[in-house]
Amino acid sequence: MKFTKIATPEMIEQKWILIDAEGKTFGRMMTEIATHLRGKNKPYYTPNVDCGDYVVVINASKAVFKGAGKIADKEYFSHSGYFGSTKSVKMMELLEKNPEKLFKLSARGMLPKTKLGAKQLKKLKIYAGAEHPHTAQISK
Repeated sequence: MKFTKIATPEMIEQKWILIDAEGKTFGRMMTEIATHLRGKNKPYYTPNVDCGDYVVVINASKAVFKGAGKIADKEYFSHSGYFGSTKSVKMMELLEKNPEKLFKLSARGMLPKTKLGAKQLKKLKIYAGAEHPHTAQISK
């Protein structure tokens, strides 16, 4: 009988993937990013092991949003735990002021809500402009 090999941390090879967000649709790009972070695109994917790659996103502020008015209507809420402390920010404002936070919030929603998901989210590096400090990943 043949068995599927279970991946162990020693046999995982983590790569660095550079994604340019300029002109790409936000939602489709985020599903691609989440797939790479979890490692679901690899043949040895194991749900309880961090098989994913590091992802560097540049030009995050130039992502394209499709849909009738989604960018103007969608709101993100935060609450400190105290009465009356609910704050909301529109997606458009978040894209202009802090696109890194918008990408992180979206990726966090697609990853598991466990310690493993938090570890995978730390491998996502987002930059609003074209420059990034990861010198080994600069394409020539």
